[in-house]
Amino acid sequence: MNIETGRNLTGKKLYELLKEDIIQLHLEPGLNISEKGISEKYNVSRTPVREAFLLLSKDELLDIYPQKGTFVALIDLSKVEEARFLREHMERAIIKLACTTDFPEEKLLILEMNIKIQQMCIKKKDYIEAFKADENFHKTIFEGCNKLRTWNTICQLEMDFQRIRVLTLTSNLKVDDITSQHILLIDAIKNKKTDVADEIMKNHLTMINYNLNKIKETYPKYFK
Repeated sequence: MNIETGRNLTGKKLYELLKEDIIQLHLEPGLNISEKGISEKYNVSRTPVREAFLLLSKDELLDIYPQKGTFVALIDLSKVEEARFLREHMERAIIKLACTTDFPEEKLLILEMNIKIQQMCIKKKDYIEAFKADENFHKTIFEGCNKLRTWNTICQLEMDFQRIRVLTLTSNLKVDDITSQHILLIDAIKNKKTDVADEIMKNHLTMINYNLNKIKETYPKYFK
């Protein structure tokens, strides 16, 4: 980041950058970070750093302890399950809607292009980009059903769930299954197979439960 960019970096923008780093595990759960360190890294004063830290604390992504330090929050499995429950029920509702309404052709094309991106990222073992493509796949279905605000609301409540999904991908757990299910969802939307789509989405969003034990064994220090 150049000096000019650093000087113009607001607390809100820095918050977004740090939140992305936390979700994508560039800043690992339990990591001790400081205002001074972040200020130097991004070439900004402490004021936007302090603002970003407070926003991340409200999101429960940072734990701030006076006289002790600031730490990236550990993953809370109760929050993971609550977010998974929310996504399962909202996404099953949205996939039914996609199958029973005139889902836009251009959104189907975007979904099909997205599959190619996912496959390319997985082949290159670029699991962060695969995660982003996965998120965009689901977001596109909400957009096609004119429910983007619903998607945005879900995203505000699922930070720990997203971190688990990144761990799932980087651990290479059932990665091919995720893409295969996405392909089947596109087919179900195209052919108005509501019951099939519902079952696929249900399996898709409960699959994470089968990976949790393996992830916890591999990264025990990441969890509360």
